[in-house]
Amino acid sequence: MLAKRIIPCLDVDRGRVVKGIKFVDFKDAGDPVEQARRYDREGADELVFLDITASSDSRGIVRDMVRRVADSVFIPFTVGGGIRTIEDVREILASGADKISINTAAINNPSLITAGAEAFGSQAIVVAIDARRYREQVTGHREQGTGEGGATGGRLLGTGERGEPEDWGQRTGEMEEETGNAEQMLDEGEQKTSGSSPVPCHLSPVLSALSPVPCHLSPVTSPLSWEVYVHGGRTPTGIDVVEWAARAEKLGAGEILLTSMDCDGTRDGYDLALTRAVSEAVSIPVIASGGAGTLVHLAEALDEGKASAVLAASIFHFGEFTIAQAKEFLRGRGLPMRLTNASDQ
Repeated sequence: MLAKRIIPCLDVDRGRVVKGIKFVDFKDAGDPVEQARRYDREGADELVFLDITASSDSRGIVRDMVRRVADSVFIPFTVGGGIRTIEDVREILASGADKISINTAAINNPSLITAGAEAFGSQAIVVAIDARRYREQVTGHREQGTGEGGATGGRLLGTGERGEPEDWGQRTGEMEEETGNAEQMLDEGEQKTSGSSPVPCHLSPVLSALSPVPCHLSPVTSPLSWEVYVHGGRTPTGIDVVEWAARAEKLGAGEILLTSMDCDGTRDGYDLALTRAVSEAVSIPVIASGGAGTLVHLAEALDEGKASAVLAASIFHFGEFTIAQAKEFLRGRGLPMRLTNASDQ
């Protein structure tokens, strides 16, 4: 059995590591290179750096950070954020990263996944998916709700002969048009919402027959579904998460980085239903992200959620747990872990 992996995540904003709650309210968490060295010493299996600024102005900062990290650590690391073209992919990999992560760009241009896999190998292409639960579950097509302005949330899309949503191209075009409006609103200090406002999954009943439950206690066999969001979680796409993960694999992705927006930063546990649904739909590794607050949460995502790896930030960044402690705990729960000298101490 392949060893499970622990992957600290470092969100980087203008050259500094930050940590937020539900993609907002960020606070400084240190220097990325120093954090990387620390995690390497502690025995982390990999690292993920996500440039949350993702602007053209930040590209030089990111390239410099990648070079310094590559010179400082010996474990694989992934870089995501602002990667839109095959040249961007080449630039980041040439700077020293082992993998790149794409999210919005993959939705806007799915052929980028294939081009990256053909040029650099599937193992270097990670497709990141930011997922949010639909708040209404019905049989067949489902609308999330319409606000006064006529904006609708996502619906579960049908699939065509090749497995892609039937209105994929149309929806992508609509999404790009909506994105311009969303970014303008954000510039004015507002945030675009879709019909009914999202709430944490541990506070909102997703089915009328279910009581509100924490993410990590979600019934993993319930008929839940999730929508893909892009642009840092600001823009709904109308694309079903499980369908998109399966299509990304067919296009050449080597790994899925799956983040629950509902659980991100809450420390209430991963969305196990989401993680398991995607893990069972694809044959490539799935990295669970969003919600870790205890070591038990890591074990649940790897066991019940069937993830290949867990991504975590707060529980490691601020010294609550070490990587060694986490690996010892997970090994004690019967999960296969790669132990290092740091883990054995």
